[in-house]
Amino acid sequence: MKNWLKISLLLCTFGFFRELRPSEPYVTEYLSSDYGNLTIETIYQDVYPFGTYSVLAQLVIVFLITDLVRYKPVIVLSALAGITLFTLLIWTETVRMLQVAQLFFGTFTAAEVAYYTYMYAKVDKEQYQIVTGHTRAAILSGKFLGGLLAQVLVSTDSMNYRQLHYISLSTQLISLAVSLFLPGVPRSLYFYAAADKNPPAGGEVTTPRFSFSNACRLLWYHLVSSYSNPVVLQWSLWWALATCGQIQVISYIQFLWKEVAPDHLSVYNGGVEATATLLGAIGAILAGLLNSNKRRGSYMLGISMCAAVLGALLIYAAKTQQIWVAYVNYVLFCAVFFFIITVAGAVVAGNLVEDSFGLIFGINTLAGLLLQTILTVVVVENVGFGLGPRDQYVVYGSYFLVLGGIYLIGSVLAKFFCRTRIASENNGVPLT
Repeated sequence: MKNWLKISLLLCTFGFFRELRPSEPYVTEYLSSDYGNLTIETIYQDVYPFGTYSVLAQLVIVFLITDLVRYKPVIVLSALAGITLFTLLIWTETVRMLQVAQLFFGTFTAAEVAYYTYMYAKVDKEQYQIVTGHTRAAILSGKFLGGLLAQVLVSTDSMNYRQLHYISLSTQLISLAVSLFLPGVPRSLYFYAAADKNPPAGGEVTTPRFSFSNACRLLWYHLVSSYSNPVVLQWSLWWALATCGQIQVISYIQFLWKEVAPDHLSVYNGGVEATATLLGAIGAILAGLLNSNKRRGSYMLGISMCAAVLGALLIYAAKTQQIWVAYVNYVLFCAVFFFIITVAGAVVAGNLVEDSFGLIFGINTLAGLLLQTILTVVVVENVGFGLGPRDQYVVYGSYFLVLGGIYLIGSVLAKFFCRTRIASENNGVPLT
């Protein structure tokens, strides 16, 4: 087996088991029932915000050290954080320990950056696309199977919500074992970058050495080259704003389902998450077939309209009295969102300088999380408005409506001024 294929297989196995967490669709039900009869207000005001702040704070640190320690240690750390997280969820029963668990959730989530960038430092550029496809398929398969398994086990009364966490803990233990077999990375994109990426045939290959000054120069070059490009700046801003809203929606959706569901028991979360993952994957695949970079103006107009549709879906879900309507709207939200975010990602990637993909998308993610933190403080926390689940999703829906409206107006104006400029130039051409 070729070396890159072995690496791809290990990454896929790690990603599959890491995402195979059947407890996730029912974590809110678990915390408000089996865990310790906590109130919904306590969970989403005193517990969940800790996760948001923890991810933001640790992403900055993890983002800086991932390239420095050459990826694998951070991947192993991610698995250890997952094990600690589910251990705390199973064997502790206080709000304080739940908040500690959210700190490990922050590590678990922030460390994803190492998983997604490991391949770019370990395999040749010719294999980037195929390895990316393999790992994305493995991740989505794990999420889909996790949701499906959770629904089957809950619907058949084979397991309760607490017992689902034992499966999640087991899969994290497997992912840790797999992570230990990942080969180390001798070079990295910045701190241990090879002096010559294309050494002459038969020439001596030297081990890359640590260089802080070279790393800073290369980082600055990638930053300036990328964000001085108006296309990258415009689409990165849209990507960060949309990601902010999407993370907030998926983070608190179980509270809305519990609010809408009969007797406040949302029992079909697993099946809904599985369906949302499947349709989201189809949406991403369809978007990947488009040549987004050649018709950026038209696609910006299209995804702005889609953002407005997302807003309408969320507001409708917040106002409905039928749980199936809230479920269907969430599934549609995921399908449309993953379509448009893939389009935006393709446009950004198509206009970046070589090797800056991980850096720019990491910064865009950081910007999205920073905006999400602000949104959490304003909407969820008691220091802000402290809104209930329904009112929260009216705000999130309005957020997407405003986002879509701003970019829609901007796209229309850009097209108008572009046509006006072209017409003016044509009229000013002298006849010969």
